[in-house]
Amino acid sequence: MEVKIGVQQAARELVVETEESSESVEKLIADALGGGAVLALTDSKGRKVIVPTDKLAYIEIGPAKVGKVGFAG
Repeated sequence: MEVKIGVQQAARELVVETEESSESVEKLIADALGGGAVLALTDSKGRKVIVPTDKLAYIEIGPAKVGKVGFAG
């Protein structure tokens, strides 16, 4: 699962690849926005990404990137 996080006043977005389901990620986001001070996600390599909820600009939840083999035509 790929999660893109836009942070206010940051030029680049954060991209996190996680093994969590989309429902689990949505719940973490809702809990953080509902009163938590931070959004904490663990990526597929076990690293934690922590973002203060007051700095969130947007969050995009999408499928994991699938690598393509060959030429696009």
